Amino acid sequence: MALPLSALDLALVPSGGNYKTAIDRTVEIAQYLEQTGYKRIWVAEHHNMPFVASSSTAILIAHIANHTQSIRVGSGGIMLPNHSTLSVAEAFGTLEALFPNRIDLGLGRAPGTDTRTAMALRGENYRQFYDFEAHILDLDSYFKNDSAITPVRAFPGEGANMPLYILGSSTDSAHLAAKLGLPYAFAAHFAPRMLPEAAEIYRREFQPSDVLTEPYFMVCVNAIIADSEEEAAYLSTTLFQTFIGVVTNTRKPLQPPVKSMDGLWNEEIKQVLQNMLGASFIGSKESVTPSLKGFVENLQIDELIVSAALYDMEDRRKSYRLMKEIGDSL
Repeated sequence: MALPLSALDLALVPSGGNYKTAIDRTVEIAQYLEQTGYKRIWVAEHHNMPFVASSSTAILIAHIANHTQSIRVGSGGIMLPNHSTLSVAEAFGTLEALFPNRIDLGLGRAPGTDTRTAMALRGENYRQFYDFEAHILDLDSYFKNDSAITPVRAFPGEGANMPLYILGSSTDSAHLAAKLGLPYAFAAHFAPRMLPEAAEIYRREFQPSDVLTEPYFMVCVNAIIADSEEEAAYLSTTLFQTFIGVVTNTRKPLQPPVKSMDGLWNEEIKQVLQNMLGASFIGSKESVTPSLKGFVENLQIDELIVSAALYDMEDRRKSYRLMKEIGDSL
């Protein structure tokens, strides 16, 4: 049985482009993924990050869905502390009304930015300690409410078919997703260290719900697949340059690949990146398939979410196509 594949796109501005370029590229890749048979594409909420065009996540989701026909489109994720639960219910209720049975609502507990920006986003509602579980339940209650006497209701939103997903990069989120009986998506593409432990916790503690009778575990990884290992290694330097910007806070637009990383990193930064990018599959279809197969089987992954930070769109399409061929063979 083929492994379901999805994609995470950050709408990164490429070198020489602008925010419209980034959004147009995201739409283009969503259309290609739809044609290729991917299940869903998610975009992520980030703030105060130059060259990332996904801060107004619900608007971007609407734009992508409006330019595609069948692929599911959603948030990977909405950073719930930044919003009132009512506003999220109304926004995603509106999306569901516009694009029935195509919208996913992935939820994260982090702000998706630095502390100062989080304070600016939340204003007087900023709080250092946040009850993620309580706000998920509150959000879900807006979608499920069927009582006319409820004093505050979400329109659109009430009665919407809105699947919720718990996102995370630690064991805290694993415990919560299991407790609530919700699908769980782990961000291994930048924080793989706790992945095995989180996978074990989620499956061991899972409690069936009206959403799921058994666990549904999703993992996001980096994947750069090319015709040869040498080509994939060359193309992966775009990914490395992007993460150097994250680590050193010297962000740049998405950079073209380079023949050598010499001079772009030192041994300390290289080690940091190796730890952050441990869940990355870089190579040819033939070289990646065995390792990916073992990865999926060992962690009992139900769906793989692919992030492909590639500069050239043709290279990116090829990587997603080859990855789909790998997924179909697993």
